[in-house]
Amino acid sequence: MKRGSAPVGLNGHAVPRSRKRPTGMIILALVILVPALIGFGMKFKELLLLVGDEEGAFTVVPVLNYLLVTFGFLLLFGWAVFHGMFRDIEKPKYTMMANEQRLDEQEREREQEQEEMAKEWWQDEHA
Repeated sequence: MKRGSAPVGLNGHAVPRSRKRPTGMIILALVILVPALIGFGMKFKELLLLVGDEEGAFTVVPVLNYLLVTFGFLLLFGWAVFHGMFRDIEKPKYTMMANEQRLDEQEREREQEQEEMAKEWWQDEHA
């Protein structure tokens, strides 16, 4: 399938794409992530103020580890987005359904061959 083309269903017809879904997802993400980012920023500011204090010094290493891991996951997510891994998220389900249909057809053919062989054997034995 070419980039930007509509996904094709099992019957060969194009599957319509919804344009509202990505916009709604972006709005939902912003509604959730912006307040979370503000809250995280405020807590991180408080942490930085505690670093110089003896009572808050023990929190530096765990929080630094958390930030490094988070940064790594963000880099991995950005790499996946820029390499198009989220471009057509519908394609795998259609591929899986097509593979399932192909495997079912192969199984039916194999069963028919076995039935024919059994009939031939039966006829040879009783002839």
